[in-house]
Amino acid sequence: MLRFVLNPELTEDLFDDVLDCWVDVTNAGGAVGWVPPVTADDIRQVATATFARCGQKGPDSLLVGLDGEGRVAAWAVLVANANPLMAHWRTVMRVMVHPKHQGKGYGADLMRAVADAGLRLGLEALKLTCRGGLGLESFYAGCGYQEIGRQPLAIRVAPGDDRDEIAMVTFLEQRA
Repeated sequence: MLRFVLNPELTEDLFDDVLDCWVDVTNAGGAVGWVPPVTADDIRQVATATFARCGQKGPDSLLVGLDGEGRVAAWAVLVANANPLMAHWRTVMRVMVHPKHQGKGYGADLMRAVADAGLRLGLEALKLTCRGGLGLESFYAGCGYQEIGRQPLAIRVAPGDDRDEIAMVTFLEQRA
């Protein structure tokens, strides 16, 4: 069972642990912004910018799921909208579970924790996008999300391998 923490203090050790998770997920084939192989140096700049906006430092929220040893097993970011007319919902990004924890139900646990975090933040809805061709939309549908649209061939994984970007939403008041 994971212990979820919303906006933890991002120590150097926690930053490194989250970054290592991101690298390991990517290198295992996860659809989290890169294609393998990657190193921590490949992702570090984006990670630094992402986490600089989280918690008391900015408008976004980092949610981490820690395993029994206190290591990052899963995490996601709830990204705030800059437009005040859209302050009632956020975009969920960087959803990932470390490969060594795959198959334990931690992905569903993470998505429940994301919804709980959204409710604690006073949000009404959460949106996410996922890469087509991997069956991720079925996973998210099982977590209460519904498809609201697709941008065909939006994600170029490799030359000749373009995937749809699938937009999905969940309404938190319907889940409470």
